[in-house]
Amino acid sequence: MNKKIILLLCLSLGLGVFAQTRKLTLEEAVLQQNRRFRADKLTGFQWIPNTNQYVYYTDAWSKMLTAKATDTITSEYVTLNDINQALGTKLKNFFGISWIDSDTLFLNEGTAYYTYSITSKTGKKIQEIPAGAENISFDRANQLVAFTEKNNLYFLNKNQEKITVTNESNPAIVSGQSIARNEFGISGGIFWSPKSNYLAFYQKDETEVSDYPLLDITQTPGKLTTIKYPMAGQKSEKPKVGIFNIATGKTIYISPKGNPDDYLTNLAWTPDEKYILIAELNRGQNNMNLNLYDAQSGAFVHTILNEKNSKWVEPEHPAFFPSTKTNNFIWISEKDGFNNLYFYNLEGRLIKKLTNNKFPVRTILGTNPAGTEIYFMATGENPINMLAYKVDLKGKQTLITKDQGVHSVSVSSDGAWFFDEYSNHTTPSRSLLYDKKLKSKLLLESENKYKDYLMGTADITTIKSIDGQTDLYTRLIKPSNFDPNKKYPVLVYVYGGPHAQLITNSYLDGANLWMYYMAEQGYLVFTLDNRGSDNRGFAFESAIHGRLGVHEIEDQMLGIEYLKTLPYVDSNRLAVHGWSFGGFMTTSLMLHKPDTFKVGVAGGPVTDWKWYEVMYGERYMDTPQENPKGYEEASLLNFAQDLKGKLLLIHGTSDDVVLEQHNLSLVKKFIESQKQVDYFPYPMHKHNVQGKDRVHLIQKILDYVIENNK
Repeated sequence: MNKKIILLLCLSLGLGVFAQTRKLTLEEAVLQQNRRFRADKLTGFQWIPNTNQYVYYTDAWSKMLTAKATDTITSEYVTLNDINQALGTKLKNFFGISWIDSDTLFLNEGTAYYTYSITSKTGKKIQEIPAGAENISFDRANQLVAFTEKNNLYFLNKNQEKITVTNESNPAIVSGQSIARNEFGISGGIFWSPKSNYLAFYQKDETEVSDYPLLDITQTPGKLTTIKYPMAGQKSEKPKVGIFNIATGKTIYISPKGNPDDYLTNLAWTPDEKYILIAELNRGQNNMNLNLYDAQSGAFVHTILNEKNSKWVEPEHPAFFPSTKTNNFIWISEKDGFNNLYFYNLEGRLIKKLTNNKFPVRTILGTNPAGTEIYFMATGENPINMLAYKVDLKGKQTLITKDQGVHSVSVSSDGAWFFDEYSNHTTPSRSLLYDKKLKSKLLLESENKYKDYLMGTADITTIKSIDGQTDLYTRLIKPSNFDPNKKYPVLVYVYGGPHAQLITNSYLDGANLWMYYMAEQGYLVFTLDNRGSDNRGFAFESAIHGRLGVHEIEDQMLGIEYLKTLPYVDSNRLAVHGWSFGGFMTTSLMLHKPDTFKVGVAGGPVTDWKWYEVMYGERYMDTPQENPKGYEEASLLNFAQDLKGKLLLIHGTSDDVVLEQHNLSLVKKFIESQKQVDYFPYPMHKHNVQGKDRVHLIQKILDYVIENNK
């Protein structure tokens, strides 16, 4: 080889290595993962309705570009300056902008809502809501806006007149807000009918729910504010569904058919507005009826389908109607062990089980205009992926996304184009466009934003659960200067609870950037997704039923045994940290396996499940009255005397999810047992510590681990 070429190669390689010399600061690791280090993407990508055109934002979200899917040639579409001049607004970015039709943008500035025409470059203010309004729900077709003020529901009509929907003087009767503490996939409490002739809403009567005091230290003297917090086995909220008739101004109410505190959830309108479908779940959460109601009278029509399970039934998705021309619908059910798609008519006849996968459907993306193809996200056979599929009404299923990884997909309104953005273990981000034949075109590929930084690597592998068959995924982060001949201390990061999956086939493998920072301090950072965690099907998740902390600890200890087989692991210097359910797991491991870990840091831990809320707690543990043994063995208060290592407990003093009562009660038990622990409160923070204070939090955690794990 030519000597000059060899010299150039050496210089090139040397520069590549030399350039990777910047060290992450803790502040960068905590605050910049999704800012400075965010991969290049087509920010704000949206399909223009009823076209094959798309838009996205550039220049710090101040300019909107457009392109046709057929040629992907971009041009300027509209700028913030155009919009601000036309509307007299001072918008700083395009965040929150959506579409009314192919020519009209819908946007807001503060409490004012506007439309803007791309063609004429003109716009107008269409509504302005009161300053204290919350839970805002806009009907774009008729330009009506519903909202809540305190516990009541209102809407503004086309003339901007404020119409009262509920007028409850009892503050414990709350309308238009999410109920059941956001369980069961609920994210709101207001539901416009398809043609906007009706306004449905959730209502909850919290009169019998206990008040719980939280201390506000920002006032002089300090002030107690109360929240409603239904604890396991105690009185719960009583739900209703209201239906307000826009034309008559009258409201009818639907109550549970079973017990008054059954759950009413996953509300859906039929396309013709004649009916409402509501999933009614008993408080024991093991018997669900999908009920049909007449929208005009509120009369019960019949039960469409029923699901029972000795552990739990958990509806998380409302009925999905693939066509506006029929009331046939798709129901997502886990009854065969994995979330699959079932096609029903309103009489309850199963037309077709559309998918028969041994992996879970996660969400429905949409359909083609004819309603004959349904697009959905699912893990595929590798549970750490998230892929896009389509299935027709005969059950023919096709994988849309061709690359392994975690995908985010948007479908054009004509169903002919799929925008796909994904990352995986080796890919920061790729943006692709698929046509109907699933041929792809690369639109954008991100560079590695960490290329100049000293960054370690993550090894993803599996070990077997206690049954010798079930795979448990693990992630081990090593420092950039890893030496297999050295011995390294380990920080085990744990969550372990339902509805969470820590290890994914995405860039950084689902890890927080601070874990890579910790690796650069000379640590290995290890994580295992145990039984009970997400995206593995019902049997894997429901193994924890009635005995929280038992099988999860078994699996985590298998992870520890795996670590001990690695010659570069210092098994005498193991630490563990987690938050929320992970705080429960951290403290459980410190108490139940006291000879394993030298140090633990538990944030916002559940310490006794009888103090946790009804909707989550009773699903997994039943009530304390029904399962006294399970509550007894899961209560950390019963094992305080077994602590050996150093333990730091952390809690936000305004936590309304896991109440500080959990941590303070455990501290009291440690005092009674003559055990020394450390406690650090974050005043006025809720269930987690966010914003700039999060840097302080992570510094506190990592310093504690390093100082006490020598």
